[in-house]
Order: sequence, then structure tokens, then C-alpha cells
Amino acid sequence: MRIAVTTPTGNVGQHVVRMLLRGGLRPTVLVRDPARLDPAVRERVDVAVVDQRDRDAVVTATEGVEALFWVNPPAGSDDPAGEYARVGANAAAAVRENSIARTVFLSSIGAEKRHGMGEIDGLARTEEALDDTGASVLHLRCGFFFTNLLMQLDAIRAGVIPIVLPVDHPMAWVDPRDIAEVATLRLLATDWSGRQVQGVQGPEDLSWEQAAAIVAEATGVPLRAQEIPDDEMRRALRGAGMSDGLVEGIMGMSTGQRDGFVREQSRTVVTTTPTTLASWAYSVLRPLL
Repeated sequence: MRIAVTTPTGNVGQHVVRMLLRGGLRPTVLVRDPARLDPAVRERVDVAVVDQRDRDAVVTATEGVEALFWVNPPAGSDDPAGEYARVGANAAAAVRENSIARTVFLSSIGAEKRHGMGEIDGLARTEEALDDTGASVLHLRCGFFFTNLLMQLDAIRAGVIPIVLPVDHPMAWVDPRDIAEVATLRLLATDWSGRQVQGVQGPEDLSWEQAAAIVAEATGVPLRAQEIPDDEMRRALRGAGMSDGLVEGIMGMSTGQRDGFVREQSRTVVTTTPTTLASWAYSVLRPLL
């Protein structure tokens, strides 16, 4: 079985690659900078040096592929949703032109809303582009990554994480490794077809207030979440060097959840994954603090 994996050094992709290797496969990895691959991994995969923004390169690299794990790479433009949509169109072109039998797409909770979710709107456009191919595709609607906390290390050390959601607003939190497990199992399975959507929601819904308390206990660092006005968050993001378009893309991912949004996939045994925030914070976050 030939399986192609995009973003093989990312939070999810790196685990998908290693799981496929443990399963006895030699995946093809689409990577812009091969030097970022672990040397032990690099010798066991087929490397295609590809910028996912290059349609022709993506199509060429996925010739003969039976299953594709597609992740839109981080957006760097002033229009992140638009960039995601354009990159997603390249995935659809590869699926269509190479008759790829199964595609697993890393989407997000909120994509079902289609509009008003900032960067996630671009994932919604990618879902639609893949759906239009008529091929079999699975959209993984994932919760908030534990690893997003790694971008908040300074705030955690200072004891306060600023957010724009109400501190008691519940949402799904998930370990990217658990997402990789779901993705890998579905890539290896050959008995599904059509358009499917699956939530990947971690073990439980948590508010930022609850999450901060869990992280504090696991790391030994006193921590709380504090809701701040939208404009204050915008100023902070611009102060970090982000363009107005990037700022609005990030803001929308939170503000889009505040108007009575209810996710499409309910919490069931299928959408629930095992790793707790407490165990992840103890093993990953604590050593960094």
C-alpha cells in the first residue's frame, strides 16, 4: 500500500509517519525542507521535496498513491483562510488527477460552520474542494490541540493566559498523537468509502478555567486564564509582529465559538480519545518550565 503524508514534521504528521513505519510501511512524505526530518525516519521513507502551494509538484509527488493524509501547512500570508483554500485546491487536484482512493484530511471543529471562524474557514473550503472530487474522503474535525500551549510558555511562566473566550466556555481539547492514531487507522483501512466526518475530541470538554487548573497541578506552576477584550488581544497579536489579516484569522477561531455554536459531532465512544491534558502537561509541558 502506498500512502503519502503531508507535513511529516508537524504535530500530527510526525506521529502518523512513525505509526506507519511501525506498521511495516514505507510512506511517501511531502516535505519542503528534508533537513527537518529525523535522520532515522528519513532513511525509511520516500522523500518528495514539495511545497504544498505548488499544484503541479503536489500532483506529481502523489502519483500512484492509494491513500493520502492531507494537512494544510501553516499559513503565512495576510489571508490565511484564502491560503488554506488555495492549498486545499491542490489536494483536490491530486486526488482527482491521480485517482487517489482514500484521503484523510486534518480539519477542525468549526469547519461545519463554513463561515465566521477565521482561519478555520479555509479548512471548510478544503473540505468542500475534496468533497467535489467525488472520491472517498474522511474529514477529521479535531479539537483544540494540547500542543497549542507550547506557544504560551511565557504566559504560563507569568501565571496568566489571556483569552477572548469566557473562562467557563467548554471546548474539546485533544492530544495530536491521538489524532495521528485515528488518522493512521483510517489510512490503513480499505473498507470505507464516500464522504465521512469524524470528530476527534480528546477525553473530555474543558473550559480554559479548568484547563489552567489542570496545567497548574501537573506542572507545579500557579496558573489562571483571564478573559480580555477582543481589541486588547488584537493589540497583543499585532505587537508580536502579526499582520492584520493573520490577527483576524486567529481571532476568528475563538470569536466564532461565542455565538451559540454547537459542534456537529457529539461526544461518543468514537469521537473520544484517551490522552488527558493532565498526563500530557506532566510529561511534555512540565520539563519545559
